[in-house]
Amino acid sequence: MDTNEWANTSWRDLAQVRARLEVGADPDALIHGSHRPLDFAVKYGSPEVVAELARHVRDVDAEHEGRTALWRAVFDNCPDNARALAEAGADPWRPMMAGWSPGRLALAGPYPDLFSPSRAELSAAEAAAAGEARRLIRALSEHFYDGYSLACVADITADDAARRLEATKAEAPEYEEYGDHGDYDDSVVGAIDVPGGCVIIQPWAYGASMPGVIKALSAGTVCYAMYANPKSGNQGSIVRDSLIEGWDLYFGGSASVGDTVEEVLFTYLYSHKAAAFCFANTGLRPTDSRAIVGPADMWLKLPERDYWN
Repeated sequence: MDTNEWANTSWRDLAQVRARLEVGADPDALIHGSHRPLDFAVKYGSPEVVAELARHVRDVDAEHEGRTALWRAVFDNCPDNARALAEAGADPWRPMMAGWSPGRLALAGPYPDLFSPSRAELSAAEAAAAGEARRLIRALSEHFYDGYSLACVADITADDAARRLEATKAEAPEYEEYGDHGDYDDSVVGAIDVPGGCVIIQPWAYGASMPGVIKALSAGTVCYAMYANPKSGNQGSIVRDSLIEGWDLYFGGSASVGDTVEEVLFTYLYSHKAAAFCFANTGLRPTDSRAIVGPADMWLKLPERDYWN
């Protein structure tokens, strides 16, 4: 049987999965060379499908890209599927991904009692990071809309940002709401003070994340910026002391083999929360969503120059 026939499987349809297995579909196949059926099932499927596939695989704890299916179930916050795997013999305490076993990772998330009794614990710093993630995500309220850009900068004020950008004060643009992508001046950005630093935002375009802007803002400090590109999704960047460390990054995506202990944790805590990821990594601690949805403390007109080279 063509292993790619798994690609059209409904991972919540137990009868369909059983039928594929009965005609010889390989439960350990890599679908289109990427993930195994069990990896798809733990994210998109039902506990019954997960349990069925777990009975047929050669090793329920087989690792692919540095993690087991159980680790993926925990990372994607699928507790019922994680329990089904554990009942099938998957090991919650097997270390992987910079030492984060599935069980230890679960301690930082919304289901800390997923595997009991616990054979691991979080450090004080990790527990604090998990608590701050819950607070920060609630504070920002995840007001997302396409087309905006922001730059989170540590340890400077909005006034500092204006000076670094050599910007002049501008009139507040008139728009009905953030996310209104009318014919606005792309050289105008908003600046907002928040505990720990400031945020530069442009609700209608990529201006706050342009290289020339974030390099100027980050002198002597760190800046995490992103553009919510309506065509291709979030595009993140990291700039430290005017040097770009990362470009075209997907903040809040999947953890990668080779990530540090802290990087794995932050990617999990802020999974699919790209804006919150920017705030957290720069140490900004907003108390509400004003830094994303406004109103800005001031509006700034950027001087005319090449911000891309």
